[in-house]
Amino acid sequence: MTSRIMYIESKANGLQGPARIGRVTFSKTGKTLHYRGRQFRSLKGRGFKANYYDLETGEEYWISGPKNDGNDRLYGGSLDVTIDEDVREEYWHSIRGLERPPSPR
Repeated sequence: MTSRIMYIESKANGLQGPARIGRVTFSKTGKTLHYRGRQFRSLKGRGFKANYYDLETGEEYWISGPKNDGNDRLYGGSLDVTIDEDVREEYWHSIRGLERPPSPR
């Protein structure tokens, strides 16, 4: 399976929800995304401000490649985005272009 660092935002409770940056793996066919024991499938354009859904719960998500400027939220806003510890350094170096991650708050 191939993997990639992705931006994952829950749309279960509205237009802005909990969000994180983490490593997603793709199934062999590429139709299913796997993240932290969950499986996601494309809404194929049928979602309202969401592009994937959780196969088990049906909850909708916005999943995309992270932007190099850090403005990943579909609607902006000031809610924090959690970065998984296992991708933290790679994200800040490869995606954001910094030599080392900023100090945690």
